Amino acid sequence: MNPLDEFENYLRKKVVKKQSPDNLRAEDLFKETEKSYESLMEFVKKIKINENNANHIIKNSYDIIMELVRAQMLSQGYKSSGYGAHEAEVSYLRKLNFPDNEVEFVNQLRHFRNRITYYGKIFEKDYAVKVIAFLEKIMPKLRKPDNKK
Repeated sequence: MNPLDEFENYLRKKVVKKQSPDNLRAEDLFKETEKSYESLMEFVKKIKINENNANHIIKNSYDIIMELVRAQMLSQGYKSSGYGAHEAEVSYLRKLNFPDNEVEFVNQLRHFRNRITYYGKIFEKDYAVKVIAFLEKIMPKLRKPDNKK
């Protein structure tokens, strides 16, 4: 897994473009992500995490994190696309003042999600439990400011 570049380098490479803040789209993403998060947590509470659903939990947790990062980026006037967009979005966590260990965890999660999606990698329940705990920990920091719980 390659180390993440600095966010400014993604701007220079035009993976990220500066634009006017898109608050309407950001708002829609914040709302949709709240629903996704609540649904995932309901799933975890009712069905519990097991070996059969570990990959589902991991992929959905990653999607929730990335949608919130995209919403944050849109609200600040940034948009990523193309090759390297996901890395740029993870790198943006540094601009949101996330500590390096959390940025590294999300980058690892990005890498593992790709292994699930493109290579059929199967992860165990223990890693999914770790991912859910991480998701619960960072959700308050990623939520829209007036929607923090």
